Amino acid sequence: MAVKKPQQTPSPETQAEAMRIARATQKPGQTKEQTKLIAQGIQHGIEQYKKQQKAKARERDKLRKKQSKDKNPLNDPATSYDHDNIAPHDPSLATPSRQQWLPWVLLGLSWVGFLAFYLL
Repeated sequence: MAVKKPQQTPSPETQAEAMRIARATQKPGQTKEQTKLIAQGIQHGIEQYKKQQKAKARERDKLRKKQSKDKNPLNDPATSYDHDNIAPHDPSLATPSRQQWLPWVLLGLSWVGFLAFYLL
């Protein structure tokens, strides 16, 4: 047998917003009861929208947590290493990049410039 959740009463802000929208769309000759029924329908729609947004937010949080868990280097076997070895993220083991050979090129050009100036 399924257990029913007790219906929660909507917040006063939701009720006021629904009544405001119902009054704004009220037609001439419409009774107060009809306006109240329209407000209840709007209120139900607002509640459904809020439930959907909460569900979407929960899904986004789950996905974000899963992605951050996947990116965590402590859980990644590819980056695990023995304590006897050097850490894989050691900057001294980085491959030569443009910044590493640039000073040598500039030093060589400066020596060529000095020699050209001295000889001429």
